[in-house]
Amino acid sequence: MDRGAMQGTRMLLREAELPGTRTKERIARDLEIGLESAWSIKDRTIPLFNRVGRTYSHSGTFLGTRFLEDMRELGGQDVAIVGVPLDTGTTYRAGTRFGPQAMRMMSSGASGYNFELGVDLRESLTIVDCGDVNVIPANLEKAFDQIDKAVAYVHERGVFPVILGGDHSIGYPDIRGLAPYIDGNIGIIHFDRHTDMSESSLDERMHGSPFFHATNIPNAPATNLVQIGIGGWTGNRGGVRNARERGATSLTITDIDRWGVDRIIETALDIAWKDAKAVFLSFDIDSIDPAFAPGTGTPESGGLTPREALRMLGLITKEGLAGMEVVEVSPPYDVGDVTSLLGCRVILDVLGTLVEAGKLGHRETTVERESRLADEAAKAAAASD
Repeated sequence: MDRGAMQGTRMLLREAELPGTRTKERIARDLEIGLESAWSIKDRTIPLFNRVGRTYSHSGTFLGTRFLEDMRELGGQDVAIVGVPLDTGTTYRAGTRFGPQAMRMMSSGASGYNFELGVDLRESLTIVDCGDVNVIPANLEKAFDQIDKAVAYVHERGVFPVILGGDHSIGYPDIRGLAPYIDGNIGIIHFDRHTDMSESSLDERMHGSPFFHATNIPNAPATNLVQIGIGGWTGNRGGVRNARERGATSLTITDIDRWGVDRIIETALDIAWKDAKAVFLSFDIDSIDPAFAPGTGTPESGGLTPREALRMLGLITKEGLAGMEVVEVSPPYDVGDVTSLLGCRVILDVLGTLVEAGKLGHRETTVERESRLADEAAKAAAASD
């Protein structure tokens, strides 16, 4: 058989004849508008933020907001949605890489208006969806560098980051990206059924260890870390030992049952804000009982109800936040998208409460409303004339 007569051989030669101009132009454009990757990424054709035409989520943007294709335009907006589709920090059931896509998809059913809060996010906030960070699935440390740099970019421009996880290993680079932009200590309020304070899992900094490493950051001390919902049978003693030795505060479901939501959150706020300049919210969806949130990697029965969690989030958020993450939404294990829907609800409630409390965006005052209605009436009268 003549090797030269084979199609495979001909196609090997054909590849060299194909032009690459448009591909090079696309790569250059992606790097220009998606920014350069972290220093540890050897392939310099990979942008920091995924752009359309790469592997950006197929589910549209969060809440149907504008997709910010050119990341150089970030600045002046109120909120930046940032997807982090990483699940290689998972030690049990993977699938959270699809969490950002699922939460974006489920957000499409939300109007942005909440009757109970009296807030319309579309009217009160300028929200942009930045797409997904280009994570490196085969290398957690490089992925952390990417996440750190992306989150830092958002903070540097004074925009409130909403980070769509991804497994909980991203909690560490999320805090690492925030820390340089806070002139003082950072408090962390962490909803979870697990302490996530092991130094490592399977010899790596996995989703069971973000807050061991986050609290190594000088201005993110463990004494300002409050964990809510800890308990059950899927934790480990090493993480508990580290939490105890470092002075972290772990509040259990039993504590919530005994003292009530209001007193628990009063305590949590006192600890997180003590001598701190800002507080970051880390919400692991497995803090919710799997009856309500089955789509997660390490479910633990006996967790919070959605109503308890949403009430606590409202009380926490009124004091202001520097950013937030929702992690461990794992669509392959979900039922009827209820977990993704709850992840969206957490985000929307936090943003709505920040607006209602005057901590983010703009809520129309009574005077402004009366002035606007008068202007609209005058315009309508002029039009009828």
